[in-house]
Amino acid sequence: MEGDLDELFQERIRGVGLREARWRYVRDVVSLLRPSLIKRENTNTYPTPAFTTMIRNYLKIAFRNLAKNRVYSFINIGGLAAGMAVAMLIGLWIYDELSYDRYFQNYDRIAKVMQKGTFNGEVFNGEYNPAPMGPELRTVYGSDFTHVIMSSGDGNNDHILAYGEKKFTKTGSYLSAGAPDMLALNMLSGTRNGLKHQNSILLSESVAKALFGETDPLGKLMKIDNKLDVKVTGVYEDFPYNTEFRDLKFIAPWDLYVASESWVKQAQDNVEWGNFSWQVLVQIAPNADFDAVSAKIKNIRLKHNPEVAFIKPEVYLLPMSKWHLYSGWDKSGNLEGRIQYVWLFGIIGVFVLLLACINFMNLSTARSEKRAKEVGIRKAVGSVRSQLIAQFFSESLLVVAFAFVLAILFVLLILPVFNDVADKQIGILWTNPVFWLCGIGFSLLTGLIAGSYPALYLSSFQAVKVLKGTFRVGRFASIPRQVLVVVQFTVSVTLIIGTIIVFRQIQHAKDRPVGYDRSGLITVAMNTPELHQHYNALRDALIQTGGVVDMSTSSAPATNLNSQNSGFSWEGKDPNFKESFGTIAVSHDFGKTVGWQFVQGRDLSRKFASDSSGMVLNETAVRYMGLKDPVGKQIKWNDSQFRVVGVIKDMIMESPFKPVTQTVYMLNYGWANVINIKLNPARSTSESLAKIEGVFRKFNPGSPFDYRFTDQQYALKFAAEERIGKLASGFAILAILISCLGLFGLASFVAEQRTKEIGVRKVLGASVTNVWVLLSKDFVVLVVIAFGISSFIAYYFLNGWLQKYQYHTDLSWWIFAVAGLGALVVTLLTVSYQSIKAALVNPVKSLRSE
Repeated sequence: MEGDLDELFQERIRGVGLREARWRYVRDVVSLLRPSLIKRENTNTYPTPAFTTMIRNYLKIAFRNLAKNRVYSFINIGGLAAGMAVAMLIGLWIYDELSYDRYFQNYDRIAKVMQKGTFNGEVFNGEYNPAPMGPELRTVYGSDFTHVIMSSGDGNNDHILAYGEKKFTKTGSYLSAGAPDMLALNMLSGTRNGLKHQNSILLSESVAKALFGETDPLGKLMKIDNKLDVKVTGVYEDFPYNTEFRDLKFIAPWDLYVASESWVKQAQDNVEWGNFSWQVLVQIAPNADFDAVSAKIKNIRLKHNPEVAFIKPEVYLLPMSKWHLYSGWDKSGNLEGRIQYVWLFGIIGVFVLLLACINFMNLSTARSEKRAKEVGIRKAVGSVRSQLIAQFFSESLLVVAFAFVLAILFVLLILPVFNDVADKQIGILWTNPVFWLCGIGFSLLTGLIAGSYPALYLSSFQAVKVLKGTFRVGRFASIPRQVLVVVQFTVSVTLIIGTIIVFRQIQHAKDRPVGYDRSGLITVAMNTPELHQHYNALRDALIQTGGVVDMSTSSAPATNLNSQNSGFSWEGKDPNFKESFGTIAVSHDFGKTVGWQFVQGRDLSRKFASDSSGMVLNETAVRYMGLKDPVGKQIKWNDSQFRVVGVIKDMIMESPFKPVTQTVYMLNYGWANVINIKLNPARSTSESLAKIEGVFRKFNPGSPFDYRFTDQQYALKFAAEERIGKLASGFAILAILISCLGLFGLASFVAEQRTKEIGVRKVLGASVTNVWVLLSKDFVVLVVIAFGISSFIAYYFLNGWLQKYQYHTDLSWWIFAVAGLGALVVTLLTVSYQSIKAALVNPVKSLRSE
């Protein structure tokens, strides 16, 4: 047989060219082998292979192809795995966002009582209510509610818990007795009825262990803020991290709060509907509906405060399902909030995954064209089309399976860093069938789509044309790949532009003048009566340490404006104008402590007894009131008369992305909630803090010394935007990396495909530069097209995003130019390696087979 084949080939090659001889040789080989194959089949020498054997052979061939083309295999598997990993991370983040507060059994029936209205043409929305709101809902609309819970609303404020010598600062809240049942607390000891006793407290598991160790805490007596004696009546399981109550480390009775705070008791007993300082949480009845109940209670405030009809106040219920994702109202009156980021990251995840799939499909289809002869020979020796389809699909699915496993490993490695950046505590949902269904389902879909081209298209080739050398893939065969490359870089460049804009917006707000000096400024909460009673002695002792420049008190820290009031009048005020001012009560030394900056007038001073009724305005308040020469003007607030002694530059106490609120500052020691301390810059911070702690332990022995740096608190105002920016930049880098992997693979394929053309051009005198330009220009054109499309998309969406911030940066042309130039440089660097490599090949080697 072998002698016959050699003789046959030599005979064929003598009379025809090499290409024709190859085709005739394969045809005659098949003719010689076919009778033998038929004979063996008829004699059952080689029985039909079982299905498992066939699959094993398919996988064996697939493994060999992957091993043979290591570079392409690495790009295919690595790029797809990176895209899958990004999609998994974003999917887990979105799942965590959407599952917020689902820990609570009554999740579908719990709501906050909210109020909205229109003030001076702007929609406002608030979650704080007057003290009589709870009793009103409970008595008048009781049939619509299972629980109506009053809350002190201070779940984010610090309180001091003390047992013996152990003292901790923890966050907690005063709630009505039905709160444990509404929240369905998982009680580890005690019962949910613990709050029915006025002097009682429920502790979280972590706080109970910190205070009592392994000792049973039930029945133990302890103190809240060094002034309230309470008995532990229960311990509940700590709330998960993805709940609004995750920081609620203790719950005390609302009745205790009312009994211990005279101003709260007065507001509740006197039915004051103008003091909005508390939250009201409700659980609607099983047969009730949120919208129907909201319609019933809509006009409660208007009924008790008809004089506020001009702001059109409405009371409504905000379901727990919307607490986390919907935090306010836009100018059109639609709920908005973090839901925009859920959509944003969802879209990013889809597109990054799309990039990886595009790479996979591009390289799969590109490499498949080189296997045309393999298909021809297989069909010539008897392979049917269904077998070829199964072979190509099996190879594609094998690559996707490897990528899926590798993606899970990537996620496991990245999750700790991702959680730190995203402020999450998420993990892979090993036991969640939806996770596996999505992962495996996507893998199958990707494998089938990517394998469809070689499986369906190549398997349709006619063996005669392929083996004879007359088969051509066509001049338009590369167009689908070019379109996909444009899509890839459109997504990548859009992400780059978006990332630049996010960080530019953050920096724009950070560069905004804050109106005071944050350096060396710390705040200490005035939780205990000792701090109020010994204020002057405490201040003198702190200054004597040498580590403190000055000290003062205020009703709010410099980074928070927690009180706004109306009822102001002044000369020239329009009687139809409805005003609202931020109000801050300060001590004499507040200005020197925080370093506010005067535009007109002077600071509040002990030298002038009349300053007890003095007032300082910020610049926005002066413009708001229309005062041209404010110093010395009289301002009336309710029944009190004040005189303006000075005007300061605006202090940014709220969001740095919004305009400063018109604010007034007046002397009042009774409202003090915060101690402000200015550290001596000439002393080391650690030394000063040690001395300050010693003074606090002397005057406030029952409390730990807990302080906060103002600059760190101010930095938290950028936390959400910075978190989004860091995540977006990470995804943008991965998107570029995935795109470059695909570009590298395609460039390699094109260079390999045009090896002989490059050899001919070099023989005819083409330089390395000529060849580099030849192979690079097509990719550059695609990137330029992608840049044009991405610029339009980025401008449209980012301009809308920036408009949500009243204080925002602009969309400068150079941002788009930098993103486009960066994409172009990355493209040239990626393609140039393969282009120069191909250009440096000796043409003798590339043309020798001809």
